Order: sequence, then C-alpha cells, then structure tokens
Amino acid sequence: MSLSPDELRELAKFVLLTRPDEIGCDDWLGYAPGYAELVASRQPVPEPLQKAAEHLDLCPECAEEFRALLEALKEDEVS
Repeated sequence: MSLSPDELRELAKFVLLTRPDEIGCDDWLGYAPGYAELVASRQPVPEPLQKAAEHLDLCPECAEEFRALLEALKEDEVS
C-alpha cells in the first residue's frame, strides 16, 4: 500500500502534533463538560484542561462532538 502525497502530509501533521502525555477519547469525555463550559463562557482554560484542547486538534471525532456540545450550551443559554 502506498500513500499519496496528501496522505503523507496528513500523517506527518499528526505525528508532529502527537505529545507523550496526550489523552485518549475516553479521558477526553471526562474533561469535555468542564472544558466546554469554560470555552462557551470565554473563560481562560487552566493548564490541566489544556490536554482536552490538544486532543481536539488530533481527533476529528471528538472535535465534532465538542462542536455539538458547544452548540447545545449556546442553545441552552438562549432559552
């Protein structure tokens, strides 16, 4: 199996973004509610929750879930 130049660039991007102390999807779910509340209210994100932000850079599935969570929080504020 050979990779196209675009696939190689995408793979290299993820390799460069990988951190030795990153969290997985299951761990991210534990951080998600608190992180979303801070982001929705535009408050600074403390260091322990930075891992949640970093995970979203690497995981499109969790990033999509996070966008949906933020939308739900915004709708809840309006009503």
